[in-house]
Amino acid sequence: MMVITPTHFLVVSVLIFSAGAMGVLVRRDAVGVFMCIELMLGGVNLTILTFARMFNDFAGQAFTLTIIAVAAAEAAVGLALMIVYYRSKKNVSLEEMNSLKG
Repeated sequence: MMVITPTHFLVVSVLIFSAGAMGVLVRRDAVGVFMCIELMLGGVNLTILTFARMFNDFAGQAFTLTIIAVAAAEAAVGLALMIVYYRSKKNVSLEEMNSLKG
């Protein structure tokens, strides 16, 4: 019988974070990059929860809930900005959004 250790959770969190980081570097559309950033936050949350469980500390769980709340607010604002940009330009490509710099 296999015992699941914190190392297993940390390996999974590294894989999730790495997949999100590769998606941010490779994707060209804003929605895809946005989803990959959320994936990276999920990997970080899993790491924080793993260490909180290892050290029997509830502060890690509170911190993770805070990250989830901030990510939800970020998702709402980010998607609203993408909708406004799409309505004006009919495109959500990151190369096109580069023109917003000034």
